[in-house]
Amino acid sequence: MGVQSSDKLLERKEGLFPTSFSLLIFILYMALFICQGIIVKLSQQHDHSYSYNTVTVVLLTEATKLFASLLIYLKDNNLATLISDMKLHARILVLYMVPSVLYCLYNNLAFVNLVVFDPTTYFMLMQLRVVVTGIIFQVVFKKQLSHRQWFSLFILTAGCILKQLSQPAIHTPVNPTTSTLTKFTQTLFSPNILLILIQLLCSCLAGVYNEKLLKDTGAEVHIMVQNVFMYIDSILCNAVVLGVRGQLMSAFTHTALAQVWQPTVVVIIANNAAVGIVTSFFLRNLNSILKTFASALELVFIAVLSWIILGVPVDIWTAVAIALVTYATFMYAQNPVVNRGRLDEVKKTTETQQLA
Repeated sequence: MGVQSSDKLLERKEGLFPTSFSLLIFILYMALFICQGIIVKLSQQHDHSYSYNTVTVVLLTEATKLFASLLIYLKDNNLATLISDMKLHARILVLYMVPSVLYCLYNNLAFVNLVVFDPTTYFMLMQLRVVVTGIIFQVVFKKQLSHRQWFSLFILTAGCILKQLSQPAIHTPVNPTTSTLTKFTQTLFSPNILLILIQLLCSCLAGVYNEKLLKDTGAEVHIMVQNVFMYIDSILCNAVVLGVRGQLMSAFTHTALAQVWQPTVVVIIANNAAVGIVTSFFLRNLNSILKTFASALELVFIAVLSWIILGVPVDIWTAVAIALVTYATFMYAQNPVVNRGRLDEVKKTTETQQLA
């Protein structure tokens, strides 16, 4: 009996993390995102504003991702092969414009929303993307999630609502006599919540679409070539944002670059670049649903770290919400979604060609 139970647990673990590399990617993804929220918050001034151009930081981050992807690819290949692959798969470059636009909007909204929300509240609200991702995932990959999987998603959402009911998430004066339900309603329909909803929708659409390109439409394309496509498009998108703001020239003056050249901001750029590279491996080896659960698990750590580093209190409602998130993740781990797309088919074809 005990041996059978152990075998079942082993099967579940292998279903959730097929290889030790995928487990490493999962942990690294969480760690980098935890650092991102805290470092961005630490880079703010006393009035919650930034002393640097946030769009410039995002653009420099994309350039760093592009440079890193090129280095990784050229480590095992030459420049001629890279150019050949890019020409051969030029269609994929065009398709990557969709997630690039969505990620561009997501990254820039992250700076805006972290001014308004403390890290714990920000990450709690962003977990609503779990349910939205589930819906989009089913449509794009035509995979029906089980009742148990959906139940775990809704438990996770319940944790987010509890955090919302605990206290006003936005830094605006609130009448102490206002009821909890009234405060929740005011917060729910505030412009700041709308920005969060737009940000999480961008995240869900971009994540699932990116997974589609990595595993299905562009499954035969080297992952670093796909990253190069993504970051070229992202740089173009962010350049357009700077142009619309009228900051395309001023963003790269000596003064603007000097403001970015701060230890904290440099760490933000490096950390965000690492997040981008790790995310591509995450979507290639795991899936969008598990990525949202990884983000949810960040809450367990971000709440404690925000309390220790930033002095953000963790009340009883936040503690209960974190407990729900943990339970939902445990439930999902027992019956995870498996999505390989065309990867196995492409791998088999490649092996056959090598043997021929």
